[in-house]
Amino acid sequence: MNRFLLTPVAAAASALALLIPSAQAETNFGQVAMHVAYMLQNHHYSKQDFDDKVSGTMLHNYLNMLDFKHIFFTEQDVTGFKDKYDTTLDDHVLMRNISPALEIYDIYKERVKDRVAFIKKAIENEKFTFDSKRSIEIKRDKAPWPKDKAAQDQIWLDIIEDNLLAERLVDEARVRDEKKKAEKAAAKKADASASNSKPEASGATPAVVEAPKVTAPEKAAAPDAPKVIAKTDAKKEKDEKDMTPKERVLKDYERLLESIEENDSKDVVNYFLSSLATAYDPHTEYMSTDEADNFKIHMSHQLVGIGALLGQKDDGAEIQGIVVGGPADKQGILKLNDRIIAVAQGEEEFVDVKYLKLQKIVDMIRGEKGTTVRIKIVPADDPSGNKVIAIVRDQVPLKEKLANAELLVTPPDLGKTLKVGWINLSNFYADMDNGAVSTTVDVERLLRRLMKEKIDGLVLDLRDNGGGSLDEAIKLTGLFVPAGPVVQAKDWRGSISWRDCENEKPVYDGPMIVLTNKASASASEILAAALQDYRRALIVGDKSSFGKGTVQTILPVERYMPFFSDKKNAGDLKVTIQKFYRIAGGSTQLKGVEADIPLPSIRDVLDIGESAAENPLPYDTIPPRKYPLFRKDPFPIEEINSRVKSRIAANPEFQYVVDESKRLKEKIDRNIVTLNLQDREKERMDTEVRRDKQNDEREQRTKETADRIKAAGFMTYHLTLDNVDKPDLVPDSAFTKEMNSGMRTAAKDDDNSNDGSKFPYGVEPVKLETIHILRDLVELDHAPTTAAKTEEKTQVSAKPQAQ
Repeated sequence: MNRFLLTPVAAAASALALLIPSAQAETNFGQVAMHVAYMLQNHHYSKQDFDDKVSGTMLHNYLNMLDFKHIFFTEQDVTGFKDKYDTTLDDHVLMRNISPALEIYDIYKERVKDRVAFIKKAIENEKFTFDSKRSIEIKRDKAPWPKDKAAQDQIWLDIIEDNLLAERLVDEARVRDEKKKAEKAAAKKADASASNSKPEASGATPAVVEAPKVTAPEKAAAPDAPKVIAKTDAKKEKDEKDMTPKERVLKDYERLLESIEENDSKDVVNYFLSSLATAYDPHTEYMSTDEADNFKIHMSHQLVGIGALLGQKDDGAEIQGIVVGGPADKQGILKLNDRIIAVAQGEEEFVDVKYLKLQKIVDMIRGEKGTTVRIKIVPADDPSGNKVIAIVRDQVPLKEKLANAELLVTPPDLGKTLKVGWINLSNFYADMDNGAVSTTVDVERLLRRLMKEKIDGLVLDLRDNGGGSLDEAIKLTGLFVPAGPVVQAKDWRGSISWRDCENEKPVYDGPMIVLTNKASASASEILAAALQDYRRALIVGDKSSFGKGTVQTILPVERYMPFFSDKKNAGDLKVTIQKFYRIAGGSTQLKGVEADIPLPSIRDVLDIGESAAENPLPYDTIPPRKYPLFRKDPFPIEEINSRVKSRIAANPEFQYVVDESKRLKEKIDRNIVTLNLQDREKERMDTEVRRDKQNDEREQRTKETADRIKAAGFMTYHLTLDNVDKPDLVPDSAFTKEMNSGMRTAAKDDDNSNDGSKFPYGVEPVKLETIHILRDLVELDHAPTTAAKTEEKTQVSAKPQAQ
């Protein structure tokens, strides 16, 4: 069994096979459901019987998965479902009967059809004036279902009016944006003309690039969606911008209906089994074979395929990226923006993939190493023709999410020059099957190169790191502390175990910061908590991390099925088997790891984290372990926090965040938005004026900083696993996205990535403040006592900490 501390973001549901009781050739998913139920009650940490209570929770989960806004079903529908299934779903599953899943989904599909018909009629016949004083709820996940059809119709009239109003505001905003771009382009052209006509002005300050709108210092947690998806959205916007608001709203709902009707019975059963798994806790999950394959790809950052990034198109799939050195790149014919319209396995007949779901197209193109896939494409440079390409599948590394690093050299303007090592780690990856991929091995390579460059301090950036391999979290901790306990765990019996890192001494023992945010979860929290308890590193970032203190293991369902069953589509069960605890005794469950040095963050007011999930396991404590403190004296946290507060108070960027957080919190608490155009326009104008003011102020500060420091800004060098052993460092000016991701992608007109270039010193605010904090630590902590430098190892038996 492989144990993992996985991302708390639930995987998206995808295709499964349906129960066909008499079929011999297909997996019996009624049997799968029964075995999943038995596996849950026998293996889950809670040891909860699969009984009437779980049945009710499962039904609740299923209805909310289908209709999370409570707008398609009525109270009468839900009451009927509860009367029929609230205490009997468990009986149906144990009898291998999953027909309730199909019955409920069919009713759901009919309700969506009814609503789309209502929307079409309302858009054609109703007059929406946008001048009322009515409002609409923003979030309806906790709202009751509409009492009857009349109440539902009124809710939907408000929804339609809100949608139309939003589209109208989008049109107005687009016009304003185009006008601003035109004005900016004209100003830039005029500046260039003035510069060309006046040689003496060549030293004047260049035009400043437009700064991004500020609502948060950086982007919140996101799943592993490729950045080039924005390109598809941009095309969609370009295709639809000439449509009227009414046409766009109706088209959106027609697309929703199409996607629901496209789901076959296999998809429906997957939703149902997912609802069963999450009835036990938020991180227990049933994974279809597709999801299990994607999970392995996510964990190992490699797959077997052709090495191309696909994006959905109405008539097939578009090539949006090509992995450099991958099979498609080596073959040389496939190009960016080519469109795949058919796929064939070897010499078999082509299968038309027009209008198929993207995941199904991807599944057809992936396969076993050494096999051939043929794809029929419409070339981007010849839309009138077709071309057939044969590509031999091979192992494809996915480099963008692998560990990487930067060497940052601070400018004289900020005081004594510091060399800062900055390691970026997006998850704790590992090869579950062969052990050929290891987070710890990769990070150690980067770390040793940074040490070779004689860094003054290190930042380990775990922002948005959702977790991964438990073993890797433990081994990685051992790069920074000597041999000793890292994490404790408790199983359903109450038996406590612990895991040690085994390095005799740390690889790096210098000043260190771990940077976290509300999306840092699971394995990230194990590492951060251990380094905090050891007094090894300062924790900087959001007030606390995610709060996922549970351990999952992957159980193949096929192992529990009879030997004569068809098991190829049985899937896997990711089940919570333990809770983990800090070596100081406290749990990270619900409470997360609290930052030693908190920084203002929008996420602190958002409804995210374990405490926002349904049915989480509770917080508790266990006795602490004995462990050697890395340093005798505590960090000078009070004095550092005092300095940080002074800088934050004087830094407009953080004040923007504080102000936006207050506004957002008020909006979340109100949970309503007006349907009045004038009021909505005023809100929008107030927001735009405020953000334009922020952008102007930022541009001015950036200009003043550039004028003051001239060329003496940060020197930044990028380290990847491809260049870490090369003699020369790669400066920022020579570093490309292709070097970072290993993928060649189509160019985009607008790149809004928050790389910090729009800010003073070219460094985004949280990153810059973290460097300031590292400087504080170095200045205030001249001679730290470490376990590596002293013979004395103070054994402590700390009280449980509420971290």
